[in-house]
Amino acid sequence: NGSVQMEHVLLYTFLEASPDCKFREQLQCLQSQGMVSALRGSCYEDEEVELQTDGNRSGHMQNGEAVLDHEVNEEVIRLIAAQLAAIGDRFDREIKARVVNDLVQHFLNENLSAEEITQLMSEAVEGLVQAMPSDLEREKVMLVLAMLLTKKIANTMPSLLQRAFSATVNYINQQLHNYIARLV
Repeated sequence: NGSVQMEHVLLYTFLEASPDCKFREQLQCLQSQGMVSALRGSCYEDEEVELQTDGNRSGHMQNGEAVLDHEVNEEVIRLIAAQLAAIGDRFDREIKARVVNDLVQHFLNENLSAEEITQLMSEAVEGLVQAMPSDLEREKVMLVLAMLLTKKIANTMPSLLQRAFSATVNYINQQLHNYIARLV
C-alpha cells in the first residue's frame, strides 16, 4: 500500500544518500527486484488518482491524512532522507560493532521468521536509543537508528541487504508510521 511504499522509499533514499555505502550493487538490485518502485509515482502505485485538466494528479485523503502530489512527496522524502542521513552520520560512531555483528548473526539464521527478525531489530533500536542524545525527538532517533543499523548490517555483509531492508521497513511501519506521516 501507499504507506508501506513511502517507508520503502524513505529507507532506500536514506541508504542511497549514505556516503560510505559498500552495497551499492545490492541497493540497485532492490529496485530491479521490485522491492522499491521507482520514486516517480511510487506513492500512487496501486491507486486510482484523478488526472486534472492541467496535467497534475489531484491530492486525496488516505487514512484520514492528506496525500500530496507524488512529485512533492518525492522531493520531500529526498530532503527528509538526506537530513536523517546527516543525523545518522553523527550517531554512527555510537553504535558498537557488537550490536551490528549480533544482528548480522540473527539475519543469517534462516530459521528466524520475518516477525522474529523485526522484533530483534526493535530490541536493538530500543537498546541504542538510551545512549543517544536526548535533544532530538525519540521517534526521530528510533527512525535514524533503524535505518543506520540497516546500513551497517549491509556494509558488514552486503548479501543481507534485502532481508535487513524488509525487516526495517516492517519495523518502521509498525513503530513509526504515524511519525513518518507527520514528517512528510
